[in-house]
Amino acid sequence: MTHPLLDLTPMTAGRFAGVERKVAALLGLDAAAPGDPYELVIMQGEALLPLEGCIRGVAGPGTVALNIITGPYGQTFGDWLRDCGATVYDLAVPFDTAVTAEQVRAALAEQPDIDFVSLVHAEAATGNTNPVAAIGAAVREHGALLMLDAVASVGAEPLRPAEWGVDLCVIGAQKALGGPAGVSVAALSARAWERLGRNPRAPRHSYLSLLDWKQRWIDAGRTALPHAPAQLEMLALDACLERFSAEGPELVMARHARAAAATRAGVSALGGGITPFVTAARDAAPVATTLRVPEGVDAGELVAKALAGDSTLPLAAGGGALAREMVRVNHYGPLAAENVVRSCVAALGEALAETGGAPGSGVDVPAAEAAVSAAWGASR
Repeated sequence: MTHPLLDLTPMTAGRFAGVERKVAALLGLDAAAPGDPYELVIMQGEALLPLEGCIRGVAGPGTVALNIITGPYGQTFGDWLRDCGATVYDLAVPFDTAVTAEQVRAALAEQPDIDFVSLVHAEAATGNTNPVAAIGAAVREHGALLMLDAVASVGAEPLRPAEWGVDLCVIGAQKALGGPAGVSVAALSARAWERLGRNPRAPRHSYLSLLDWKQRWIDAGRTALPHAPAQLEMLALDACLERFSAEGPELVMARHARAAAATRAGVSALGGGITPFVTAARDAAPVATTLRVPEGVDAGELVAKALAGDSTLPLAAGGGALAREMVRVNHYGPLAAENVVRSCVAALGEALAETGGAPGSGVDVPAAEAAVSAAWGASR
């Protein structure tokens, strides 16, 4: 008995290369400047695979890195860089804001030997997003390589690695693109590939190795795959890219922006002492809105109460040190929809009313729902 998810014909090199071309078009790399061509590698694993592969590929004892921390992933990158023997300077900003190009320029001026900068575009875990275009200009002026984690931002907001001076750009499909988590992409500039090629510590004959893919796949003319690809994930990636293209990039990004604006508007009208965690709307990521619960309310307990009525709602408590004080509303991919946002805000309001919320601050769920609908319509 055949099964549509199991009895699949092997993925050909041509089909695999065709998916690569669609990813390149998504990132605007199909028309990258001839003087600095980009090559990308679709890696058969979640995005931590190419992120670690990029860092271990370029870093070593002679590397001097500026690691920008606006959330938990920036902390992880610093750990990897130090493990490679790099000298690391951390630029950390409060998680309820974004880093600025001026802060980056000041850090580069203070440590002129910096030759590598790591940055997260949008931090879904903390709900902020960083101005990559301005930061990229500062890093390129300094002469350093810039690595960007764009896993959460791709598809939800503009992402132009070549235009912005990003040398290593990592994306995944599982958030705004609404695709699989088990396949991801690293896109590298010519400068980045050159750096990998002369790093004696760059992984070779390893699952982390980007150079193996370049030698055996890109430089070999993309005629034979180095190993059997993750068939279902590749097909799902192809499908989500087709869906993204069919809806239209501008419409998908606008839908995510409406979801973020509507969530903030609904929470502001809700009352009960719950507020946006990221202070300024301009610093808020379009894929997820983080909220600060009132003093005396445990975020995990609040989320559990909200999910008791509908366990499918995309609500989660913060992680790590933020577990008790932060709630995250994940509105990405198909979840960037008015009904999803309205249901999340209403469920949080009902849970907050049950817990009592902030003293002297009432909860108004109907007002919050009306604010969500008004904001959604106003931002069309």
